[in-house]
Amino acid sequence: MEPTKSELEILQVLWQHGPSTVRFVNDKLNEEKRAVQYSSTLKLMQIMAEKGIVKRDESSMKHIYSPAEEESKTKNQLLKRFVDTMYQGSASSLVMQLFGNKTTSQDDLDEIKEFLKKLN
Repeated sequence: MEPTKSELEILQVLWQHGPSTVRFVNDKLNEEKRAVQYSSTLKLMQIMAEKGIVKRDESSMKHIYSPAEEESKTKNQLLKRFVDTMYQGSASSLVMQLFGNKTTSQDDLDEIKEFLKKLN
């Protein structure tokens, strides 16, 4: 499963708010992202259900959609593919690129140091 950018936006809403109707997801996308037509959100979520990216509960009048995979699993798969494709599988190259392109706060650096200590 490789979600598109629009599918990831929908997944973000579902991961953050839990199982939801198309109307709820569409309203959240309009609040947080950009103007999206209800019919476009409906069609995309139907396609996502066909692809197995989301599950659809049709037991009530309003269909409820939920992610098929946990957020962490999907993000880990996407990150692994990104690192493999863009950095030949080298996580250190990714981190060096990230730190080279962005000013990192001392709080972030301290948090990263603590994380690295726990890995040892």
